[in-house]
Amino acid sequence: MQKRKLGYSNLEVSAIGLGCMGLSFAYGPAVEKAAGIAMLRAAVERGVTFFDTAEVYGPFVNEELVGEALAPVRSEVVIATKFGFDIGSMAERHRSLNSRPEHIRAVADASLKRLNIDVIDLFYQHRVDPAVPIEDVAGTVKELIAAGKVRHFGLSEAGAQTIRRAHAVQKVTALQSEYSLWERGVEAEILPVLQELGIGFVPYSPLGRGFLTGAINASTTFASDDFRNLVPRFTPEARRANQALVDQLGRIAAGKGATTAQIALAWLLAQKPWIVPIPGTTKLNRLEENIGAARIELTVADLAEIGEAVAAIEVQGARYPEQLQQMVGR
Repeated sequence: MQKRKLGYSNLEVSAIGLGCMGLSFAYGPAVEKAAGIAMLRAAVERGVTFFDTAEVYGPFVNEELVGEALAPVRSEVVIATKFGFDIGSMAERHRSLNSRPEHIRAVADASLKRLNIDVIDLFYQHRVDPAVPIEDVAGTVKELIAAGKVRHFGLSEAGAQTIRRAHAVQKVTALQSEYSLWERGVEAEILPVLQELGIGFVPYSPLGRGFLTGAINASTTFASDDFRNLVPRFTPEARRANQALVDQLGRIAAGKGATTAQIALAWLLAQKPWIVPIPGTTKLNRLEENIGAARIELTVADLAEIGEAVAAIEVQGARYPEQLQQMVGR
């Protein structure tokens, strides 16, 4: 697996990481613990060194799973986790932001225990809390770095001015936000700021929550607890309209001897050398497919063809329900 550095930092990770959320949360029933551990260790064996989790995934159990699975190879991997929510009932979680300094410190200590590690490699603010100045957030993480509990500071779904203000207090190593061939909102303003400041970018949902794999269509049904049931972009009508994008990618992929998912990931890798996508999966064959995207070389002509094909299709449906959409881009 190729390695990449996140921005100007010395944080080097595999070119493709693993988003661990889906093993425990959001996309239907959690996998059995043994299966989750096997998946995480299989990723390590195949060269993945970058693993993404958060206290809200579960909540809590995803961090515990990641910590147990990666304990034998701790020195070989980079573990990212997140703070920023009050963990109440499942229904309340996304409505209750909390980035108060005392809460950040408490989450750091709790995450260290659940992950069974001495230091958090990358500690993201999960969502910007408008009730707490970002300078206070960055300052608190700076103190945690000085105390040896955290190595690097990250933000998630933050707006350009928030990134600048945070970076002025404590260097931001990485921004994690949604980015894919069907969600390109970061291109106009965010990516130039990251380039200017030397901040790495970690796209989550780089395969459009599975849609860009080609395995989902208008007739697909999801488990009752699958988050996609709430997403406007995943209504049957939106999926039917958005199928044209997957069809175009499929034609391009066939010409390259690759899968649709691999082309979607290779396209992201080709955008900037400091972009590291973190696709998630519960299936070994999908893990291997995703990792294989790092070996695909897209030419200038390939990228132009993909760009032209995508530009001709207007993606239908918002990427989040309204309540969650209000939490991004602050």
